[in-house]
Amino acid sequence: MSAIIYIQGELTDIWKENIIKNLESSFCQIQEFGGGDDKTIKIAELKKIEQGEKIIEEFVQELRRVAKESGYERRLLVKEFKQGMNRVIRWKLMKSECSL
Repeated sequence: MSAIIYIQGELTDIWKENIIKNLESSFCQIQEFGGGDDKTIKIAELKKIEQGEKIIEEFVQELRRVAKESGYERRLLVKEFKQGMNRVIRWKLMKSECSL
C-alpha cells in the first residue's frame, strides 16, 4: 500500500512540475509581450508559490502578499495553499483527517 502511495506522490510531483513549467512559460510570454493585467500575472505567481523547506509562517506570508493582488479568496486561495504546501506535510494532514 505504501509503495502505491509513494508512486502516486511521485506522479503527482511530476505532474505538478509540468504544470509549473507551463505556467512559467506562459508568464514569461506575457511579460515578453508586455501583455496581461496585474491580476493575471499575480494569479500565475500565486500558482508557482511552494512551501518547500520554508516554515509555514513564511509560506503563508508569501502567499498572502501575492494573493492580495490576485483577487483570489476563500476556496480558490485555500486550493492554492494546499497545492503549494510541502508534500510531506500535506500527506500527513490528509492521513490524520482520515483517522478522525
